[in-house]
Amino acid sequence: MSLAKPVVGEWYRDGAGETFEVVAIDEDDRTIEIQYFDGSVTEMDFDAWNEQMIEGSIETAEAPEDWSGSVDVGAEDLDREYEDTLQANRSGAGG
Repeated sequence: MSLAKPVVGEWYRDGAGETFEVVAIDEDDRTIEIQYFDGSVTEMDFDAWNEQMIEGSIETAEAPEDWSGSVDVGAEDLDREYEDTLQANRSGAGG
């Protein structure tokens, strides 16, 4: 069986169904840095990666369409500047 090597920038799904992106590979330390969709970052060594690939608990996945998972901004904060601009334009236009 051929094991898929991790690729920086590619997305995968773990055995729990969580998606993650490989963000760095350190050949010297033999570690893979991964970032989950929620923004948490962890490391995995090459042996653990290979073991999970053999078990089938890591599989390739599509990048999520919703990019906001790893952004530490609440939904109420996303349109704040836009709302302020609209309110300023409305109050200036009407009076």
